[in-house]
Amino acid sequence: MSKKKHSSSNGIVYSTDPNFSYPEEERQDQDTLPPAQQQLKVKLDTKQRAGKTVTVVDGFIGKDEDLEKLGKELKTKCGTGGSVKDGLILIQGDYREKVVKWLGDWGYRVK
Repeated sequence: MSKKKHSSSNGIVYSTDPNFSYPEEERQDQDTLPPAQQQLKVKLDTKQRAGKTVTVVDGFIGKDEDLEKLGKELKTKCGTGGSVKDGLILIQGDYREKVVKWLGDWGYRVK
């Protein structure tokens, strides 16, 4: 399984222009919305994980630090491992019911 890393080259592989420089990406840090305005989706996923079951939380809008904090809190509550990648919280195992309950208790809208 190959893991592709996305670079900021916008598809440019090579340039013969000696004065060429890659265009700078403007990354906007979006402020984290309050929990009542967040619409999170909790689902179960086994694709591309060698048959392992993973609970996925998607739809968080905000800063990466806040997403990491929420992911760490959920992993601690579940007592299991996981990670935060590409705006998704991945929790090892089937913890959909528990995650939905905790997120609801914390004020998030959950599907």
